[in-house]
Amino acid sequence: MHVVFSVMLPCFILDKILGSPLLRSGAVVTWAAFLGFGLIMAGIGIGLLVGRLMGLERGTGMRTFALSAGCQNFGFTAAPVVEILWGSGALALLFVHNIGVETAMWSVGVMMMSGERGISWRKLVNGPILAVVIGLTLVVLGLDDQVTGPPREAMRMIGVGAFPVAILITGATIIDLATMEKPSWKVMVGGALVRLMLAPLAILSAAKFLPLATELKQVLVVQAAMPAGLSSILLARMYGGRPAVAVQVVIATTVLSLLTLPWIITWGSQWIGLKPMLP
Repeated sequence: MHVVFSVMLPCFILDKILGSPLLRSGAVVTWAAFLGFGLIMAGIGIGLLVGRLMGLERGTGMRTFALSAGCQNFGFTAAPVVEILWGSGALALLFVHNIGVETAMWSVGVMMMSGERGISWRKLVNGPILAVVIGLTLVVLGLDDQVTGPPREAMRMIGVGAFPVAILITGATIIDLATMEKPSWKVMVGGALVRLMLAPLAILSAAKFLPLATELKQVLVVQAAMPAGLSSILLARMYGGRPAVAVQVVIATTVLSLLTLPWIITWGSQWIGLKPMLP
């Protein structure tokens, strides 16, 4: 997984960002990163409210529940769907959007899991964020078109394996954690309610009513349909949360998303007025 995050995923991100004319707009880039942060915070807030209504308390998995149910799978599952439905322009914008998500997860998310009040900004210095920053810098300076030939092809070939390898490793991790704690129907149903109903409504409303570029609306439609993010499992393991609770939310919402994902994308696209590249 370190190889995926430090080498393969940055190569994939750079390959998609370089040469993207959409990212030359400062307003579009700012909106994308801002909504990435803001909508994750809204999802976590909804998760805290539902968790409290369910009777969860601090020390019994409430913070882990809120984080896992409030954070969608913004990378590994979303990127292929965005590229298939909307093309490379929206995909490049997805990675800018994910800067905001990563910032929220590694700042507020870490504070929630660890109980600490301060934020260690060093945690934000990782491969994907550095790749986006470098890519945007080259685009702004007009140097992105200079990255061609064998280096660009090598970058593409290394990056293309990022998502299959990461999903395989994550699946193995989930299997290890799935038997650690007795499944709770309350956690799984509550997680599905937050992740597949309430949070999508908030995300789609932002896409509908805010003055956003079409490509950013396309990204948000896919984000609304995603199941719970795998990052919550990692944070729960690293910072003293309840990883088994996060695994239950991830498994429940991922299984249900086989039914809800196409419905949310179809209905959301119609409501917002978008037309996917594929029927």
